[in-house]
Amino acid sequence: MAQSKGFDLMEISPQAVPPVCKILDYGQYQYQKQKKEQKAKKKHKKTMLKGIRLSFNISKHDLEFKAKQAEKFLTRGHKVKVELLLRGREHTHLDLAFSELKTFQQLIQTPIKVEQFPKKLGDRIIMILANV
Repeated sequence: MAQSKGFDLMEISPQAVPPVCKILDYGQYQYQKQKKEQKAKKKHKKTMLKGIRLSFNISKHDLEFKAKQAEKFLTRGHKVKVELLLRGREHTHLDLAFSELKTFQQLIQTPIKVEQFPKKLGDRIIMILANV
């Protein structure tokens, strides 16, 4: 029947008894499927992971400035990866480093969600923040 009409026979559900088939133009089917995927891709919002680096002995003003920068990223819908770099003897004062990240987190005015709590990876402590 499909050949006489110039169309293709497409098997929709092979597990069904009897198998379900459809008579359609396969080229047009692929075209419409591709258009649907493009439309879905257009609506999909990309979230980027922005990075902010802090040091152990950062001044209060610099910390506030970095917090405002992170706030700007969060309001735009991005996630923020906060890295605190440790050098030399700073590795022995992890409690101070974690408290520095806690104060940074408190300086951000917008409501945030901590996706990854601060954890030490090598010579840095990493924390990931996202907008609520």
